[in-house]
Amino acid sequence: MRVIADLHIHSRFSRATSEKMNITEITRFARIKGLNLVGTGDFTHPKWLEELKAELIEDSDTSLFKPAKDPSSPVHYMITGEVSTIFSYESVIRKIHHVILTPNIETATQINERLSRYGNLASDGRPQLDMTAPQLVEETMQISKENVVIPAHAWTPWFSLFGAFSGFDSVEDCYQDTTRHIPALETGLSSDPPMNWRLSALDKYVLVSNSDSHSHWPWRIGREANVFELERLTYREIVDAIRQKDPKRFRFTIETDPAYGKYHWTGHRNCKVSLSPEEAIKLGNHCPVCRRRLTKGVEQRVEELADRPAGYRPEDRIGYMHLLPLSEIIATVLNVAYPSVQRVWEIYNALIAKFSAEYTVLIDAPKEEMSKIVEPRIAEAIVRVREEKVKVVPGYDGVYGQLVIFEEQEMVPKKIEKIRQQSLADFM
Repeated sequence: MRVIADLHIHSRFSRATSEKMNITEITRFARIKGLNLVGTGDFTHPKWLEELKAELIEDSDTSLFKPAKDPSSPVHYMITGEVSTIFSYESVIRKIHHVILTPNIETATQINERLSRYGNLASDGRPQLDMTAPQLVEETMQISKENVVIPAHAWTPWFSLFGAFSGFDSVEDCYQDTTRHIPALETGLSSDPPMNWRLSALDKYVLVSNSDSHSHWPWRIGREANVFELERLTYREIVDAIRQKDPKRFRFTIETDPAYGKYHWTGHRNCKVSLSPEEAIKLGNHCPVCRRRLTKGVEQRVEELADRPAGYRPEDRIGYMHLLPLSEIIATVLNVAYPSVQRVWEIYNALIAKFSAEYTVLIDAPKEEMSKIVEPRIAEAIVRVREEKVKVVPGYDGVYGQLVIFEEQEMVPKKIEKIRQQSLADFM
């Protein structure tokens, strides 16, 4: 069976998260998206864990869960969470986020008992812990060897393994003697497998991709995901496919174009300055407008650590597919600023009614069949995204990238103000 899994999301108990991030809404939109496995997120938060106990039914044969109000739903849940460790290493404060997968409520409760010694778990769905990364892994793995710890969004400038401002230059420096327990890295929105393949030191790790969603809307949840082909959907099958880097079971990841991510290029949001790695280096990584330090983008950070040329592909790697949320594609064609407007929803719902799920539309739906229910230009745009025949103006310093599907496409005035970027040429 095909399993499409988004294992890293957040509940409403995390900061800056929709109040509707509850099991009912997550299940509803996961099904529309085409996800059949979703991480619960935030199991470390006491109130959310109690809610999970009440809202989910455990399937003891699979170590996965179903929504109690809709047990016939195809959507399963895995108990997952994200934590932030803050510690000093070589006289530098390190702030690293980690995703934790655990097989059941019992092990989640035991993890919480351990981690509560290092911080207030009730303060946020993604708690800040006064402990090192190796301590986190050691405490987690002592509880159960079935637990998994994965560096979250490994390249974002802040709060990540390779973060430009508080991260490390290697997995081993971060996790030290617990590195052997780290099976995977999460790419994050601003990087993709080809960027990670440029570091030979990462060949031993499988690359996973998740949305880190703070909203149930389908342009957030499942915007990145993992695709498995399994004889039986269980916690152990998923974890084993990841640990074994098994391409027969772990088929590919769904990635947004990394340029779409908020930290792909180096830049300065306040000054609307966006720079390629080469341009940023020429300016000494200082903003040409205000002269302050630029927010170093993921592409530049990869360039600093890479020991392989761009385009290198190791053998026997898990595949990937670049996609973008259907709502974003429709909004771009309609030339409207936001994917939540009614016109977008009408077209979106028509496609879902015909093809049952967003991923089916994005990956499998024939252009001719789509053109029967939506205007051909929208069908063409979906296929262009599928075939990677589109362009993306790179995101930078917290600003999402902008999708350009047709060369003659005009940007919406609101987006011009938000995304208008100045390059090095503007200052020469």
